[in-house]
Amino acid sequence: MTRTAVAWAPSVVPALLVCLAAPAFFVAEWTWLGWALLAAGVGTAWLIERGAVTASAPSLTRDLSLIALGLLIVSVIPLAAELDNMAMLRFTLALGGAVAVPYAISRFVFRDRAISFPWRTHRRWGRLQWGWLIAVLVLGWLILPFYFITSGVYLNWPVVDSPELIARLFVGVGAVGIWDELFFICTVFALLRRHFPDALANVLQMIVFVSFLWELGYREWGPVLTIPFALLQGYIFLRTHSLAYVVTVHLLFDAVVFAVLVHAHNPGLLPIFLI
Repeated sequence: MTRTAVAWAPSVVPALLVCLAAPAFFVAEWTWLGWALLAAGVGTAWLIERGAVTASAPSLTRDLSLIALGLLIVSVIPLAAELDNMAMLRFTLALGGAVAVPYAISRFVFRDRAISFPWRTHRRWGRLQWGWLIAVLVLGWLILPFYFITSGVYLNWPVVDSPELIARLFVGVGAVGIWDELFFICTVFALLRRHFPDALANVLQMIVFVSFLWELGYREWGPVLTIPFALLQGYIFLRTHSLAYVVTVHLLFDAVVFAVLVHAHNPGLLPIFLI
């Protein structure tokens, strides 16, 4: 929906408050501040819209409440990477719920289709799209080993020194990568786009995306990589409208992450990197 700056400008404050709850939860780890920011954001949206929302206009209060609900669900578990059965179950329930619950409320309570998962667009990928997939692998191969090993952030992931643990890491990295696109792009970004220009909505979703990745383990100078990655994923989705494509990009990136983590914890096992 196209809206003039006069129409959407007041809505930036509550949306920013809700999105800033993510760094409160996942970076500063001040749960009380995250709760306060979510309450302030949704409450401010309600005050702005009180008596002003028409039947045809999407409700900012509803949409921000869905984002807030997803963040609350994710925030109930620690996001430190662990590979035991209970940790993987916690991740499955919390991350799955953060996508499923807002979707169900939007679809069956609010009776709209604000959240959707457009897997295929029935258009073939062009040379540029295939080229970007190759570029993701090459850039990941060049940059990620240097980042993970020289900064020491690979130690934020558990040691994987057995076939079982390596297999668990592979599943976990891939599953979280798919979830990232379901939540940050198809949920947070999609809801924000109903109220703001695409570029602004992309920046807001990036705040949430990067904050989650920080607690997951992408620390030190990780935001130098995760900020452009999050923005690019939003931009690519705008251009392709294809969940399948952004998931493919993310899984290729995560395949390199997986290989780097195995290499960092087991020097010599995967001698394919420059460091």
